[in-house]
Amino acid sequence: QVQLVESGGGLVQAGGSLRLSCAASGRSSMGWFRQAAGKEREFVAAISRSGGITYYADSVKGRFTVSRDDAKNTLYLQMNSLKPEDTAVYYCAATFRLIANLRFIGEYDYWGQGTQVTVSS
Repeated sequence: QVQLVESGGGLVQAGGSLRLSCAASGRSSMGWFRQAAGKEREFVAAISRSGGITYYADSVKGRFTVSRDDAKNTLYLQMNSLKPEDTAVYYCAATFRLIANLRFIGEYDYWGQGTQVTVSS
């Protein structure tokens, strides 16, 4: 059973930065998704099992960076130049599928409980 635990969320002013962490058990491809109030959960970023390939939603490209430290079993999301529209609950997710479209929510089998990110204007 894979357990995922996010941390690092909080309240920040527009233009500020936050770093989210996700403690994970097991080595897998991993992703970050977010869900704003009243909206569907959407893809944010993902990283392959090896860490060699990363993917980003157009809305965060150039501002967010996904990375992993397998020695610490931790996934990160560095978020810079935050905007009010980045406000959401952020979830990390994991998949052990060898072939997967990491942008697609349905490819992930394990999810964390989420961490709230609020960006004030």
